[in-house]
Amino acid sequence: MPSYRVEISRSAEKVLRSLPREDQSRIARAIGALAEDPLPQGARKLSGYDDVFRIRVGRYRVLYSLETGRLIVIILKIGHRRDVYR
Repeated sequence: MPSYRVEISRSAEKVLRSLPREDQSRIARAIGALAEDPLPQGARKLSGYDDVFRIRVGRYRVLYSLETGRLIVIILKIGHRRDVYR
């Protein structure tokens, strides 16, 4: 299976940089793993969208879009579980 390219939106990158170091590293590892397996165990499709998924990383959620034709994973949003869906 070919590897996907991971792109991070500016807003997601800004949120990631503002998190505590420990959370940053866990989320960065999870995002890096999406390049090899864009639909890991536990990934859920968001209702109302065709190609938007989420993964759980502790208290945080990573929302991402999957472009299978171009082999790209686009990180749309990173946030605490209580705020990320707003």
